Amino acid sequence: MKRLFIIIAVLSFTFIAKAQEMPEHILKLMYTSNIISRFYVDETDNDKITETGIKAMLKELDPHSTYTDPKETKALLEQMQGSFSGIGIQFNVVSDTLYVIQTTKNGPSERVGLLAGDKIVTVNDTVIAGVKMERADIMSRLRGAKGSNVKIGVVRKGIDRILEFNIVRDDISTETVDVAYMIDKNNGYIRITSFGAKTHEEFATKLDSLKALGMKNLIIDLEGNGGGYLSAAVEIASELIDENKLVVYTEGKSNPRTDYLSRGNGKFLKGNVVVIVDETSASAAEILSGAIQDWDRGLVVGRRSFGKGLVQRPFNLPDGSMIRLTVARYYTPTGRCIQKPYDNDSIKYEQDLMQRYNSGELTSADSIHFPDSHKTYTKRLGRPVYGGGGIMPDYFVPLDTLKYTKYHRALAAKGSIVQASLKYLDANRENITKEYKDIYDFDNRFEVDEAFIKILNEQSLQDKVKLEGGEEEYQKSLPEIKTQLKHLIARDIWDMEEFMQIYNRTNDMFLKAYELVKEKKFEKLMQK
Repeated sequence: MKRLFIIIAVLSFTFIAKAQEMPEHILKLMYTSNIISRFYVDETDNDKITETGIKAMLKELDPHSTYTDPKETKALLEQMQGSFSGIGIQFNVVSDTLYVIQTTKNGPSERVGLLAGDKIVTVNDTVIAGVKMERADIMSRLRGAKGSNVKIGVVRKGIDRILEFNIVRDDISTETVDVAYMIDKNNGYIRITSFGAKTHEEFATKLDSLKALGMKNLIIDLEGNGGGYLSAAVEIASELIDENKLVVYTEGKSNPRTDYLSRGNGKFLKGNVVVIVDETSASAAEILSGAIQDWDRGLVVGRRSFGKGLVQRPFNLPDGSMIRLTVARYYTPTGRCIQKPYDNDSIKYEQDLMQRYNSGELTSADSIHFPDSHKTYTKRLGRPVYGGGGIMPDYFVPLDTLKYTKYHRALAAKGSIVQASLKYLDANRENITKEYKDIYDFDNRFEVDEAFIKILNEQSLQDKVKLEGGEEEYQKSLPEIKTQLKHLIARDIWDMEEFMQIYNRTNDMFLKAYELVKEKKFEKLMQK
């Protein structure tokens, strides 16, 4: 007993000594947690309180320092690493039912005979249809360890019983460079949707394939690309920019300046390059487009990018959760800070894109004003470029708001157009695939008919979408609505590479990039 008393006394003394070494704010947090646990009137969920506290602390720092719980962390890492284990389907949820849009080529679902248009209603005997299950919960049931089994129940059109499939989960690759094609005999196009662990490898492979087809000039599409790994952006820049050129540098209070240089021996160091960005292109997408612009390696086309230039370092916690803490800022080769101002006002920061729209910035370059203090000059030609948040394109392409009526925007916001296209496809998939030999035949001959519009109108009533402008607004809305409906059908039947070739025919960003990239006097365009 005496010995136990001595041990307790030593431990208590050690804790007190350690506590005295702790910063006051750490002790304050510990005391607060202990007081709540011991004296609060009811039982407390200490894990929930801790997570809420962590999130609140990070929110005080900046918009991009974040906390993810173990489940969210796992999903995030799978997305960034470029693969996960699952059954290999692309799906959507219509009226609380999961519809298979496409099966992954040679994937687990295709191997057992699952078809586009099938409705998955049970997973391992658990009903997932008609029970308002969250999309994340459905995905977690379909995904699992490689080699594990999952049993699904399927409703298929024309069969009056539920079909059962036993599927062995396998690794499913998620391509981040999902489209690459030759526009004509000299000009190629590559789309990058995010920057993950395999993005550079995918980009290099696509680059080789287009060069083998005779590509002389290249369009890189980063519209909607929210970024990802810094290393992927640097590696891709190295394929385009000469050796030992600064691509980006990072710097922060506890992180001395670190320079990231192009490695040389790139696959495409000559030839015209045009990069497309928009207001949602961020982070690694801005690193790549900023380096291309600063070294006068190519032109940037579109609208000012998002302005996400804060570097997050992941800190893994013992329970599998993770803190991604901002530790530095990104700077382009000319010293431009990519990050837009945030001033600890999270609401203002989150509403920045809406503010750009309301101020006219997305529709007119004349609405964008940069102070001279943010002006710098490109490395080779000395062209003026501006910092202060995001990458401002060399050639501005306005958002065409006149295309879309208030009614059309309301339909899109409620998801009515997407839901209508999925319902139409469910009823007509077989006829469409038989009628049209390929996507080009479909593009030339398919017309959105009255039956399709009837489905949309019924969906709009169900979603309580108001038509305030009467028949005049309805008729004005129809042409663009029909185009969108047609594109949605094409996207869900054919693969993304085929679809983008059709979609780009009416994409103003692409059309401007194509006009510029094939110009013989490309350097003159850069000196405009």
